[in-house]
Amino acid sequence: MKVATWNVNSIRSRLDHATQWLQNNPVDVLCLQETKVVDADFPTEAFAALGYQTCVYGQKSYNGVALVSRQPMEAVQCGFTPVLGKERVGDLDDQRRVIAGLYDGVYVVNLYVPNGSSVGSDKYAYKLAWLACLQDYLAALLANYPLLNVCGDFNIALEDRDIYNPEAKANHIMASPLEREALKAVLTVGLADGFRKFTDEGGHFSWWDYRAGSFRRNLGWRIDHHYLSTALYDLATTCTIDIEPRRWEKPSDHVPVIVEY
Repeated sequence: MKVATWNVNSIRSRLDHATQWLQNNPVDVLCLQETKVVDADFPTEAFAALGYQTCVYGQKSYNGVALVSRQPMEAVQCGFTPVLGKERVGDLDDQRRVIAGLYDGVYVVNLYVPNGSSVGSDKYAYKLAWLACLQDYLAALLANYPLLNVCGDFNIALEDRDIYNPEAKANHIMASPLEREALKAVLTVGLADGFRKFTDEGGHFSWWDYRAGSFRRNLGWRIDHHYLSTALYDLATTCTIDIEPRRWEKPSDHVPVIVEY
């Protein structure tokens, strides 16, 4: 079974890229983030033409997540609220950032973690609150689904080796100590980095700024992840980053990350 995660930075702008990539890489489940489209306008037909089902949870112009799968997903849930309840979640589901479903015994959780804008901002505080809610959400899911694949755009480089130049990044969004501590707390529920099971060295990235020739110079960050429960981590056989779509015309600033087990 193969699961891929990809922030496409607008599915309507990158539909040809997504369908071309799927034809070349027929994964079982493709998790998309930043779809930026309401559910009714998601291009379901384009994926159906390739033999794929879709489950979407989107909003206009911002955020949005989707599951694209060979077979129908079961037990699909959107947002934190179905698991934790409105009292715990509050307004954190107003932004559509979480969709999850069961595929062939594996519960796949697709996330678009808030960026946070800048350290110390209101959006930064929102990001930390969102991550604390995520920790509770995943702990609850693990009680029912021992095979758990949590993937998506986390907007956090967990370690210095995940950044092309980690110097002076302590106060940089996506690398600040509080963000990293919050993500590490999330992982304490029983999750491990699928990519790091197979690759120790730095220099492997999943996102490059559009500016300053960042991709050509490999000035990137690894912020798109697959975190696997212990039982699924043991079954993982590969986890790779496919940088080829970043070479295409008008690409997303992110590339797919694929795990197989």
